[in-house]
Amino acid sequence: MVTKRITDEPAYVLHRYDWSESSLIVEVFTRTYGRVALVARGAKKPSSGFRPILLPLQPLHVAFGGDAEIRTLKSAEWQGGHVMPTGDALLSGYYLNELLMRLLARDDPHPLLFDAYAATVQLLANQSHQDTLQIALRAFELRLLRDIGLLPLLDAETATLAPLEPASRYVLVAESGLRLAHDDDRSSLPGAQWQDLQQALADDALFSDTVRACIPGLNELKHQLRGLLHYHCGVKLLKTRQMMMELQAL
Repeated sequence: MVTKRITDEPAYVLHRYDWSESSLIVEVFTRTYGRVALVARGAKKPSSGFRPILLPLQPLHVAFGGDAEIRTLKSAEWQGGHVMPTGDALLSGYYLNELLMRLLARDDPHPLLFDAYAATVQLLANQSHQDTLQIALRAFELRLLRDIGLLPLLDAETATLAPLEPASRYVLVAESGLRLAHDDDRSSLPGAQWQDLQQALADDALFSDTVRACIPGLNELKHQLRGLLHYHCGVKLLKTRQMMMELQAL
């Protein structure tokens, strides 16, 4: 638990909601302290300096203090670097934030995941091609699941720990991990690709390595990870995904 004033801490706004007539609660993802809840006093006032700063998908440095579950935001400064994503990229960013809100416990630091999030947001801001967005999302999903301990080893069958056969196909099942694919499985990936993904998630691997490893079999990987994420989020459909489907239908 943080008991001192923290200054100049890299952060992103994940979510915000009303606290009082003039104040907000802001959930931020920080590099050193993980997900932290902060009260931004007076942030709803027209004259507040917080109003144009506390926006999602923007790199910030924040200062905060206190030892309660909800600390007090002292200052927030925009760090620049990119503009707000738009269109599908903006919805993709909101999707990332929903995943973090659902799966990250408060005060649980994940500095490497923070770096992966920052890299993903940068890609969303600078790329509008749908395939690029999808590749970035899959890479972040893998990093998130790995960092919070919800992703099994991807180079062995989970039940037996037997090494994968490169040419055989395997599926990732939420309840039982990685297993040989059956004839009625909707999608699967060859063992060689699962092995490449495991290597791209090593501690010394770069986020760009994970991105490249997601390119082959992108649609199959999306289906594999979606089942795992929905299982651990405890929902059949995430709110941001429902919004994306409704907009596509229009």
